[in-house]
Amino acid sequence: MKRIGITGQYGFIGSYLFNRISLRKEEFALVPFKREYFDNAGELSGWVSQCDVIVHLAAMNRHPDPQVVHDTNVELTAKLLEALKSTQAAPHVIFSSSTQEERENPYGQSKRQGRELLREWAAEIHAPFTGMVIPNVFGPFGKPFYNSVVATFCHQLCTGEQPHIDNDGQLKLIYVDELADHIIAAIREAKNDPLWLVPHTTECYVSEILEKLESYRDLYLEEGIFPALPDKFSIQLFNTFRSFIDHASYFPYKLKQHADNRGVFVEMVKLQQGGQVSFSTTVPEITRGNHFHTRKIERFLVIKGKALIELRQYNTDKVLSFELDGDTPSYVDMPVWYTHNIKNIGAEELYTVFWINEFFDPQDPDTYFEVV
Repeated sequence: MKRIGITGQYGFIGSYLFNRISLRKEEFALVPFKREYFDNAGELSGWVSQCDVIVHLAAMNRHPDPQVVHDTNVELTAKLLEALKSTQAAPHVIFSSSTQEERENPYGQSKRQGRELLREWAAEIHAPFTGMVIPNVFGPFGKPFYNSVVATFCHQLCTGEQPHIDNDGQLKLIYVDELADHIIAAIREAKNDPLWLVPHTTECYVSEILEKLESYRDLYLEEGIFPALPDKFSIQLFNTFRSFIDHASYFPYKLKQHADNRGVFVEMVKLQQGGQVSFSTTVPEITRGNHFHTRKIERFLVIKGKALIELRQYNTDKVLSFELDGDTPSYVDMPVWYTHNIKNIGAEELYTVFWINEFFDPQDPDTYFEVV
């Protein structure tokens, strides 16, 4: 079992990689990292000595003074290198650089310098080294105005702002989930490549991204309609957009009832795509669920009885709780990486309708059991 440490494990890519690796307990053991280790040579050395693999992601992306970005990133790598040398450790080091290496800006220069420093160290002691050169990364829970333009656009559209484009360039993109898969594959094979150009999976203009995200706002956020998601990139972008919605204030989403002498008619799910709609009955005091998905899009709709729906983001403590009553039909949507359940808290049978964007595949269920 390989022991893996991730510098920057609380950052955008780091936290995602940490979570993905934590799902593979039979194969990997995580060695938790704290930001303070960089300020204490003894603690950093102690951490390094425990690792078979170190994924060095810690870096500064932006600062009002570009020189601070450069100096900070070079210093972080230098401190890691000193800990490696002082302990005479020879782990497999995976370093995250950027396609901005090609540009003559302080961030790109700091990444190129860091990769070269670690390459020289690894060559000297004959340790495996992977120098990743990564394209633009996007995905759920990115930090707006910092990690990517996609995160910025999503944040603005979900908070009532209108994004503006300064330069409509073409971006080469990779989804954070795909990047994590690449890194895990590199760990498994002890990939020794000092200049690994990680392939992008999508290439499109900034204006095309904004146009898609605006359609998600107009259809999904304002009208409750699931947009058409004709390809993998659309699903990835939509899941990224959904992660920026303030669930605590947006849900439960109240449905309109059309009543006449025949009874009540409620439009349950409007969608521009397929998927699967299911129905369940649940007796009082019984709880269903307690699992999460990493890609699936799912909706729970209560049409009869009283329910408690709970959500908790994986590897966090905060629980969101929603009480739904079939007398006022309403639904809650499940974000990716949120474990969720539904409990009958009423005295009568609970009727719930479930919609999910893909059929259940026992060979690839994308369902991970975790108590909320």
